[in-house]
Amino acid sequence: MKKNKHIMTSSGSAVREKPLGLRIWNNRGYYIMFLPVLLFVLVMNYWPMLGIRYSFYDYKPVGRPTFVGLAHFQKMFVTPAFWAAFKNTLQLSIMRLLITTFASVIISVFLNEMKNLFAKKTLQTVIYLPHFMSWAVVASIFSLLLSPSSTGMVNGWLKDLGLISRDQAGIYFLADSRWWRPIFYTINIWKETGWGTIIFLATLSGINPELYEAADIDGATRMQKIRYVTLPALANTILTVLILNLAKVMNMFEPVFVLYNNAVYDVSDVISTYVYRQTFAIALPNYGYSTAVGLFRSLVGGALVLICNQASKKVRGRGII
Repeated sequence: MKKNKHIMTSSGSAVREKPLGLRIWNNRGYYIMFLPVLLFVLVMNYWPMLGIRYSFYDYKPVGRPTFVGLAHFQKMFVTPAFWAAFKNTLQLSIMRLLITTFASVIISVFLNEMKNLFAKKTLQTVIYLPHFMSWAVVASIFSLLLSPSSTGMVNGWLKDLGLISRDQAGIYFLADSRWWRPIFYTINIWKETGWGTIIFLATLSGINPELYEAADIDGATRMQKIRYVTLPALANTILTVLILNLAKVMNMFEPVFVLYNNAVYDVSDVISTYVYRQTFAIALPNYGYSTAVGLFRSLVGGALVLICNQASKKVRGRGII
């Protein structure tokens, strides 16, 4: 005979749990509201995962898919272009994360120290605005600014300062392997730093004012208060931001795609752009190979999420998943 399950109420008394079907019927309104979201997730996130099987097939636009086993993975691991893209992905993502986080912390501390409220709010707004611009617009703006032609503002300044001869061609920053990465990091600082400051300013607003008052009584200077009060209060947030964003380092695509070109593939090509070219930029693509590369990227990304989850448990006492 099936035993009736009992649950404890907030008052401490035990009551018999209602059958599952009755609980669903009583809350049918919530389930109906949740149904569109569930269908969207299943169709947009889980149904495409069925295509993973094509990583084991030779699948081209013409003909039927042919099972080839691990052949695509073997090809991938011996292709220099793939490993170059993999290395660039890690280097660009991690350096971008560290640089933008550092810039966000510095600007947050600077804004927190400003006493003029109007100037502080105005500066915050100006810094936030680039985040809401699409990467296509950002790429167009900086392509014009860095153009080697007479319309390029940066090259014009260099010629005015005498760093480049008037009759010399300008520097094509976005097509030079020596300049592409510094320019890429600079653009990311300009676009994303303002948004990152929101998190750190929220943390700074929660610092107990009594800590600053105690520092004033001890005769601490402004720089000493930043060093011994502000930065230690930010330390846990900084580590949390780094850990959470480290799990997404394999997903870089749009910032690189709108700024790179075939002259700088050696320093700019990442896994996502490599997959894009293998799928859409050749006459007869092999969707099986592209799927295999994408599957490998997802596995590496999943491993990074698990590693970051363990790191989060060590730092914050709780995981991110």
